[in-house]
Amino acid sequence: MTNLFKNPVIIFLSAVVLVLLGAKLGSLYQQRNRPTQKTVVSSTSQNIKTVASSPQDKPQISSSSAKTTNIKVKPEDAVLGNASAKVTIIEFGDFQCPFCGRFFREVEPQLKKDYIETGKASFVYKHLAFLGKESVDAANASLCAKEQSKFWDYHDKLYQNQKGENQGAFTLPALKQFAKELGLNSSQFDDCLDSQNYAAQVQADTTEINSKEYFGTPTTFINDTVVVGAQPYATFKAVIDEKLASQP
Repeated sequence: MTNLFKNPVIIFLSAVVLVLLGAKLGSLYQQRNRPTQKTVVSSTSQNIKTVASSPQDKPQISSSSAKTTNIKVKPEDAVLGNASAKVTIIEFGDFQCPFCGRFFREVEPQLKKDYIETGKASFVYKHLAFLGKESVDAANASLCAKEQSKFWDYHDKLYQNQKGENQGAFTLPALKQFAKELGLNSSQFDDCLDSQNYAAQVQADTTEINSKEYFGTPTTFINDTVVVGAQPYATFKAVIDEKLASQP
């Protein structure tokens, strides 16, 4: 047995086996410990995965980059306040998103009081409906309400009734009930919702924001500056005040 292990051929083969075994174990370790990548799926699949920024995250702000300059307000968009104001605030949101709900509760009321109602800024809502069927249906429903000049009432109703993602809060019957409670014409609203009359607009909004490579919710454009996530009101205020100060 001692002579066997002194054989040069045996020693060489043993070394080769050990090297190959070590390489294999190293590869398995790397695969197991490689960070999971976040993937963005085309919006046409209605299964978009996004990175939702926590309000505790460090604010993500960028300005004057090429990818922020093409967000335009379209005639079909819901606009609150003075459309010709010096500052335009555009939110891309999902009615099921908990961070969008936080923005609605903690930031939006302050924006309305300090800037929108005073005529200093306008507020535009666009859709990033990424959390599934109830998100898409809720977005469509809000635009059906817009037909009857009730978009913002319906927008508020949806955020006030969040109950988790795809847990039944925004089924078609529930969305129709919200319309009744707001005094909308039920026949017109129901036909609009059942026909998915605004599916193309919801899809276009979602495609637009993904094409800019911003995937956090909410994503808010303030003129040429973007703030990602449900950041504190002070973050938005600082950006808006800077824009107002720089305007003639």
